[in-house]
This record gives sequence, C-alpha cells and structure tokens, in this order.
Amino acid sequence: QVQLVESGGGLVQPGGSLRLSCPTHGFTTDNYYIGWFRQVPGKEHVPEGVSCMSSPDGDTYYADSVKGRFTTSRDNANNAVYLQMDKVKPEDTGVYHCAVDVPWANVKSMCEKGTPTDFDSWGRGTQVTVSS
Repeated sequence: QVQLVESGGGLVQPGGSLRLSCPTHGFTTDNYYIGWFRQVPGKEHVPEGVSCMSSPDGDTYYADSVKGRFTTSRDNANNAVYLQMDKVKPEDTGVYHCAVDVPWANVKSMCEKGTPTDFDSWGRGTQVTVSS
C-alpha cells in the first residue's frame, strides 16, 4: 500500500484556479489507475469520482460536473499526478482525495463505482473552498 498525501488545496474565488498534487513516488509498478475523488458538504459519505486516469495509456475520465474545467495530468519527471482546476464554482467545494488501485475495467468504472474501501490506497485529502 502506498501512502498518498495530497497538496494544493486552499481558498479560491469563483472563476479562479487551483492545482492539486498527488505524489506517485514509491510506486513499484506503472500499471495502475489513479483517481481524484471529492467529498462535498452534506454528502461526505458518498465521495464523487471527479477524474480517473489509466497510467499505462493515459486514458482519462471526467465527471460531467467538471468536464471542460478540470484537467488531470501526469508528471513522470517529478513523480506526481495533478488535478488542474479552472473556472471553479462554489459547488466544487469539498475535500479532494487521490486514490490508487490496480486497473479496473475502464477509468469510467473506477470513478463511478469506486468507493474508498475498494482502493489499494486512499489519501487523507486536501480541502478546497470556493468562495468570494
């Protein structure tokens, strides 16, 4: 099990940007799926899969709620996966977690069906607050 420590959260105004980081050093394989999930106020018990990426081929899924605004990318040189959040909205407020697991059937299934107990690793999360 790999320890995941997210960073980059904070307070941002609506329409602004943030970049979250999830370190990937210590991984013993390049064959994994990595996802960003968020727990929003009032629905903490049901984390929403925001974006999930396949490490082998880079295939990436985005939830409809963030499509066109968020971008997941991988930086092999710096051993990190990023979630670039642009044009943020108040409803993007929540605790963002990264999760790592062996490959699923596809990246969409990881995001739409995965729960924290399903994954090999689940980070503690970083708080994102969108407010003016």
